[in-house]
Amino acid sequence: MEIVLELGKIVLPAALVLYAMFLTMKSMLAKEVVKANLEFKIAGSKVALPNRLQAFERMSLFLERLSPGNLVLRLNSVNMSAKQLQQVMIAEIREEFNHNLSQQIYMSDKSWGLIKNTVEDVIALINTNAEKLGPEARSVELAKLIFNELEKREVDPVAVTLSEIKAEIRDIF
Repeated sequence: MEIVLELGKIVLPAALVLYAMFLTMKSMLAKEVVKANLEFKIAGSKVALPNRLQAFERMSLFLERLSPGNLVLRLNSVNMSAKQLQQVMIAEIREEFNHNLSQQIYMSDKSWGLIKNTVEDVIALINTNAEKLGPEARSVELAKLIFNELEKREVDPVAVTLSEIKAEIRDIF
C-alpha cells in the first residue's frame, strides 16, 4: 500500500504538470492558428479588394451604358428602322453583359441579382415599346416611346441598381 502511495505522490504531480503543459500548448497553438488565418485573410484582401473595386467600377460603367437614354443616343442612326434599333440595342446589352459576367464573383448576390433584373427590365422596356410600332416605323419613333415610358415610371431601375452598388462599396470601406 505504501508503494502505491509513494507512486501516487510522484505520478499525480507529474500528471498535473503534463496536463498543464498540454493546456498551455493547446492554447498557444490555437492562438497561432488564429494569427495565421488573420494574416492569410489580410494577404487575400490585398489582392481581392482591388479586384472587387474594379468589378464595381466595371458594373457601374455597364449600368450607365445600359441606361435606355444612353443606348438610344449612342446607337440610334437617322436611317435606321425601329426594328433595327431594337435589335442593335438588345445585342449591345447582351454583348456587354456577357463581357462582364465574370464580375459577379466579386459582388454580393443581392447586387448581382439587381444587375440581372435591371438588364431584363431594360430589354423588356425596349421590346414592349418596339411591339407597339408597325414594321415601317423609324428608330426615332421607338426612341420617343422609350423616353415617354421612362418619364411615366416612378423608379428608374438603372438608378436604383447603381445606388445599391454604391451603397455596397461604401459598406466595404
